[in-house]
Amino acid sequence: MKNSKPSRPHLTMKNVPGAQALLILAFIFAIQCVSLGAVNAQQKNVAAIITTFKLSDVRLLSGPFKHAMDMDEKYLLALDKDRLLAPYLKAAGLQPKAPQYKGWESSQLSGAILGHYLSAASMMYAATGDTILKDRVDYIVGELQKCQAALGTGYIGGIPDGPAFWKKVEGGEIVTQNFSLDSVWSPWYNLHKTFAGLRDAYRYTGNEQAKEVMEKYGDWAVDFSSHLTDSQFTHMLRCEYGGMNEVMADLYEMTGEKRFLDLAKRFNDEVLFAPLAQGVDSLAGNHVNMQIPKVIGAAKEYEVDGDRTMHNIAEYFWQEVTQRRTYINGEMGDYEYFGKLGDLPVNRETGETCNVYNMLKLTRHLMEWDPKDDYAEYYERALYNDILASQDPETGMVTYFISLEPGFFKTFSTPYNSFWCCVGTGMENHSKYGKFIYMHGENSLYVNLFIPSVLQWNAKGLTVRQETSFPESQVSTLHLKLKHSQSLTLEIRRPEWAGAGFGIKVNGRRIAATGKPGSYESVTRTWHDGDKVEISLPMRLRVEPMADDSNKVAIMYGPIVLAGELGGYVPLPYGKENNEFFDMPDVSVPDLANTDKPATRWLKPVPGKPLHFKTVGVGRPNDVELAPLYEINHQHYTVYWNTAAAK
Repeated sequence: MKNSKPSRPHLTMKNVPGAQALLILAFIFAIQCVSLGAVNAQQKNVAAIITTFKLSDVRLLSGPFKHAMDMDEKYLLALDKDRLLAPYLKAAGLQPKAPQYKGWESSQLSGAILGHYLSAASMMYAATGDTILKDRVDYIVGELQKCQAALGTGYIGGIPDGPAFWKKVEGGEIVTQNFSLDSVWSPWYNLHKTFAGLRDAYRYTGNEQAKEVMEKYGDWAVDFSSHLTDSQFTHMLRCEYGGMNEVMADLYEMTGEKRFLDLAKRFNDEVLFAPLAQGVDSLAGNHVNMQIPKVIGAAKEYEVDGDRTMHNIAEYFWQEVTQRRTYINGEMGDYEYFGKLGDLPVNRETGETCNVYNMLKLTRHLMEWDPKDDYAEYYERALYNDILASQDPETGMVTYFISLEPGFFKTFSTPYNSFWCCVGTGMENHSKYGKFIYMHGENSLYVNLFIPSVLQWNAKGLTVRQETSFPESQVSTLHLKLKHSQSLTLEIRRPEWAGAGFGIKVNGRRIAATGKPGSYESVTRTWHDGDKVEISLPMRLRVEPMADDSNKVAIMYGPIVLAGELGGYVPLPYGKENNEFFDMPDVSVPDLANTDKPATRWLKPVPGKPLHFKTVGVGRPNDVELAPLYEINHQHYTVYWNTAAAK
């Protein structure tokens, strides 16, 4: 062809003037550098100042988070991998080896839970080293490859009659609503879970087959999308599609193939992104968990190609949601939707757990770009008071919503007949507690959370053992073991809630604090094997009013949300299939008077019960005992209190 690029043998420069030859050679070199950068994209993060450790570098020690992880692992091992695979085999024309599960897994959303399961099992393997989980991941990936081979297009999925459905959409038959594309329930959202599961199987277990399957899957998505005009594609995106821009950017990072980044950008929702890029909050009326994954995708795009607009979108969205649209325990959304700014109703379906799962993902991205306490404060609050609180510690089952309606109760999933979206994210939530406890720079170690754990920083020959019973105690101790002495900066979080009593001792000697609450204290020195760092974390009681109603208040102790125990034991089973929650008789919720006085005057510790307090003389008509929200699972409770009686 006349316009084809010349091959290498033609670029001898024999007949080109010297200056022009230099320019041409410089251009070729630049192109080669760009290509090399693409090939090695998986090694590049244009945004990171600090990075998370690998999950396999952190092991939890005994405590509530370790218990939650153990219960989650028990549940993962109780599930039948062939039942999870059944809809995929059926859609590929293969004979399932077991009947598929009920609940949402027998709906048009069938197959979504397998993607979550792959992610959860992969991360749990990394976090625990349990090879049974690795074997399961390998088996599932192998079966998915068989499904992919049987179809021959690169596609895999559990959507009933999926291949025929996608052919119809590819042909331009596109009718959309929030959760429906041509009468199928959120199909791209469903596929996003499978993409993410394959990514995590590769990322956390090193399964190369998963990468191969994911790349062919991505090629199918690229080919499918090529048949749609921009107008058709944009129209299709009116239906929930999860974080497809995220996983396509991930695939670009894994392979260096630009076609995947191009597709990631096609999945950007400009209706959402345009106002966010301008610093305009237009979230009212939007389904919360449809929007957060898109913004996570924006964050990932910024990381792989440096698009500053994507950075601004992610940062502004986080600020608006956490500062102006979030409840006391880190939740957001009422009946799954954003309301008007300044309107935070408290209902039994306030705060979908999936929302917090995704906000924590977004927070981890932002923390790597700009390590500061604002991100850690939100992460800690949401982790204790939503994620930990979303699991029944007796059964390992999880919530869809953590109700904030005064006098209601938590409604948990059933083991084999629910499979709501929040069951899928719930599987993942309790497998990855090690992701945020520590982060690192080139020569700095960030201690973000006070959770008993052991960190192996192999590059530094450093082991850190964090021993604490926080929040029941107010001290955390770091024991350092080093192969050789070295200079290193410990960046120890000084939480906003700790106040002036925060302190650090190194080998028994107090270190002068130079920062202020809501920052990081830098301790730079030459560290030796056996050094010990003690961190004092004084907690205080405080009252936080509702953003939209100062007559409603919640009570906190340090980062812990305290809820009133109202009795009325809630028996098993908790939930029904298809998210049909049952009602129970209402219980009386006292008002609180005189909450304008210091909380220590009307809240007294309950002897022998850490983190439990009793109101004294302020309850109308009666006083009540308060406990951490994460401890209350089998009775009615309230987080928000009406103080109208004080007026």
